[in-house]
Amino acid sequence: MRPPYLLLDVDGVLIPFPQADGTTPATHARHDVVPTGRAPDAPATIWLNPAHGPLLMHVIRTGLVTPVWCTSWRQDATMIIGPLLGLPSLPYVDLPRPQITTSHPNGYLWKRDYVDTWLNHSPTIWIDDDFTNLDHEWAAKRTAQGQTTTLIQPDPRIGLLADHLVEVLARAVRVPSSRANASCPASQAKAA
Repeated sequence: MRPPYLLLDVDGVLIPFPQADGTTPATHARHDVVPTGRAPDAPATIWLNPAHGPLLMHVIRTGLVTPVWCTSWRQDATMIIGPLLGLPSLPYVDLPRPQITTSHPNGYLWKRDYVDTWLNHSPTIWIDDDFTNLDHEWAAKRTAQGQTTTLIQPDPRIGLLADHLVEVLARAVRVPSSRANASCPASQAKAA
């Protein structure tokens, strides 16, 4: 039996978006990083909360979830973000790079169709800041069909809070574990 997937977004969850005045939470430390495709002389500046690493490690160590990055950072989440937070190498959903101008081209989060296919029938707890009502309807439908799906949506200007991870654990203990098989997403996740 495998625990439900914990799908983790980065932007708006671990990296909060700046307030209108350009400030970020005082809890977050600045890092200059070089994501894939970016020139070393033009790093990206990000802000991460060093407390997130130990909090996420606590959740991971419970064994109640199977953590997987689900972010447009793709492999950079496990190569850059994870190490800055002291996280082990985690697999990631190999999301495509769609040519879109909005994160909701069909009224819902652009990742959702890919995630739905990737998950197959697996239960999940998905943390992302960018869900719409249509995403919540999709989660309710999956849950009604026996594929327990919980969406947790942090405020993108604040990011992940300890309370969100308390909710992850509370939800995870209520999710029936699914049986691992050859067609399960774990075999399709990209390892770092």
